[in-house]
Amino acid sequence: MTRQKSVKPRLSRRIGNFTGDRRALLLLVTIGLLLAGRAWLADHPEHNPWAPLDLRDPVGWATETKLLALRDDVAECRAVLDRSGIAHDVLEPAGEGACRREDRIRLNSLPLSPRTPPVTCPASIALLLWERDVLNPLAVDIFGSKISRIEHLGAYSCRRLYGRDTGPWSEHASANAIDIAGFVLDNGTRINVLRDWPGESEKARFLRLARDGACESFATVLSPDYNAAHADHFHLDMSPRWRGVCR
Repeated sequence: MTRQKSVKPRLSRRIGNFTGDRRALLLLVTIGLLLAGRAWLADHPEHNPWAPLDLRDPVGWATETKLLALRDDVAECRAVLDRSGIAHDVLEPAGEGACRREDRIRLNSLPLSPRTPPVTCPASIALLLWERDVLNPLAVDIFGSKISRIEHLGAYSCRRLYGRDTGPWSEHASANAIDIAGFVLDNGTRINVLRDWPGESEKARFLRLARDGACESFATVLSPDYNAAHADHFHLDMSPRWRGVCR
């Protein structure tokens, strides 16, 4: 009697021989990458577009997008200040018509002189980041001393662009801008935009790098390179109309 050999299904001994194997492997790899990515983002919220903005976190891939979004969301902007532990005063609205200022914040920790003026919440955050992440490191690197005072020419001015009778209103009309004229360091060094911008001195280098660094936080930065009207100051604003004007 002839014994018949049983026939067993032949299974792949090497993953990848069958389409199903490849799909399963791809799925496992994808799940692994997603889990690893989720864990990495949890440890690096500055790169996570879904993580709430905290100004104590380092600047990351998602920081700029989050900062820009604050220009149209006053409530979230103020929540960021609270979340970040930034002491601030929320002032009552003031003014009328086009010069009505609904959003008025004062950060008393900023070394502005004369006394820190109230500006919009987004402008306050931009000033804070500029002073902390640009001005102080620059001053220490070039002059060996931190910033003691940031001298300004004002924030609020109820006027149209360039003081014209018609046309768009200036960002100063809503205190969404500030004009910076100079700096004083802890060691007594004085840096003035009008006097020190020309030339190749260390003060001129500081001013140019300070201008460039402001462009990382503010929507609009205008310096003496822009026109004669800005020969004595930097104009910094958080206009919601555009991003990246840096002259």
